[in-house]
Amino acid sequence: MAKVKLNPVLEQVRGQVGDLVFKRSGGDVIIARKPDFSDRKLTEAQIAAQERFRQAALYGKLVMADPDTKKLYEEAARAKHQPMFSLTIADFFNAPSVDEVDLRGYNGQVGNPIVVLAHDDFEVCAVHVALNDAEGNSIESGEAVEEPIKSGRWVYTATTAVAAGTQVRILITAKDRPGSMGSSETQKTL
Repeated sequence: MAKVKLNPVLEQVRGQVGDLVFKRSGGDVIIARKPDFSDRKLTEAQIAAQERFRQAALYGKLVMADPDTKKLYEEAARAKHQPMFSLTIADFFNAPSVDEVDLRGYNGQVGNPIVVLAHDDFEVCAVHVALNDAEGNSIESGEAVEEPIKSGRWVYTATTAVAAGTQVRILITAKDRPGSMGSSETQKTL
């Protein structure tokens, strides 16, 4: 590859000029011919990826249009030294995860806690807990409460007594601000 010392005026050029594309990489300016995509045929996976990115960009635009949500992302972007729009895109693509489900305090009695540890690259907004019996019949379900706030520790308080010897399947679903979900399932015999 040839190296050329550019005129200082050309060093500031970025983008496309005619059929040439000016790019910056590190401290260098790279000049390349504009790629020709006229014969390119996209695969179904590529089309799906483009659609998902289009949805992520739309989410970023929705965040920009909502002053309250925009402020949350601006503060996080400043703290992470990252552009805000790229933070919204990353948040869209990264679903939350359920890290741990603590059933030590749950023995099938009303008021027993089920403790969930969940995290996301930006924020977990809600944690839903559903309890079913071995046949899949619903016992109870509802939203957990984050205690303390911003800790990633969510507590669900049981509202239904369950008979001893019952096998309970517990499905935990964590949801983030863009609506992505992560889940975990566990079970306990009472």
